[in-house]
Amino acid sequence: MKYLFLLRTPQEGLPEPGSPESDELYSAWAEALGKMGAAGVLIDCAPLEHSAVATTVRVRDGQPLLTDGPAAELKEQVGGYTLVECADLDEALLWAATLPTAREGSVEVRTVVDTGRRP
Repeated sequence: MKYLFLLRTPQEGLPEPGSPESDELYSAWAEALGKMGAAGVLIDCAPLEHSAVATTVRVRDGQPLLTDGPAAELKEQVGGYTLVECADLDEALLWAATLPTAREGSVEVRTVVDTGRRP
């Protein structure tokens, strides 16, 4: 089964690049992703640009409506994602708990539905 980890971070964002806190955070990420890679569960992982530069698309009455910014104003925004393939949800939850985001924000674990269709 594939699982998507939505990495939710506080709006304050990440530590200043080059700071000791930033170096510590990136070391923790490297360690967690290295373990996932070695276990063969990691498929992909990437940060996202800040939600302030997002564009939200809604279609109303057949017409697209574009709004600058995220779909909702929240204290935490999706700051990245990690895609893994695990035997079951229990294994996915164990891996999600190893991510640094789980300590400062949250990791939402969602099952990826296999529709059998590929683009």
